[in-house]
This record gives sequence, structure tokens and C-alpha cells, in this order.
Amino acid sequence: MLAKYHIEYAMNLGRNAHVNHYQSDDPVAVEEFLVHVLDHSYRLHAIRHEGVELTRAESDKLVKTAAGMLAARKLCASLGIKPDEEHFRFGFTA
Repeated sequence: MLAKYHIEYAMNLGRNAHVNHYQSDDPVAVEEFLVHVLDHSYRLHAIRHEGVELTRAESDKLVKTAAGMLAARKLCASLGIKPDEEHFRFGFTA
């Protein structure tokens, strides 16, 4: 059975980039995985939904959401504040 979401990404290992795949049916798990990809500076190759590659606008929306989640986590950790205070002060996703 085909997973709803399929992410193709590359990890840089010296001179060679190793392409990996992540599959999930859960959109929240996909966003969390994109946070992980951004945090580790992996290169995104493709994001597919039900076998069809997302348009640039759709994939940009997912990446933007993940980037906001990552920024919120980093701010909370760096400033020692709670997520609701971070959301009030900086406006990233809680």
C-alpha cells in the first residue's frame, strides 16, 4: 500500500550525498520529520502526497510550517521561555 506522504532527502556524507526516503500517513509526523530535516541541514529533493509530487507552493507551505516550529523550539530553548510566551512575543507556531 502506498503511504500518503513520501519525502526524499539527501544526507551529505563527505563528497557523496546519500538519498533517503521517509514515508508516513500522518501529516503531523511529516511536519515533525521536516523539522528534523531542517535542523540537520539535509537537502530536500521531493515531497509527494499520494504518489504525486507536491507543487512548489504546497511544499513551500509545509517547509515554512516546519521552519516556524524549529524556530519556536530554538527560541524557547535559547531564551528559557515557554511556548505560549514565545508565540505571544515572536508569533511562531506554538
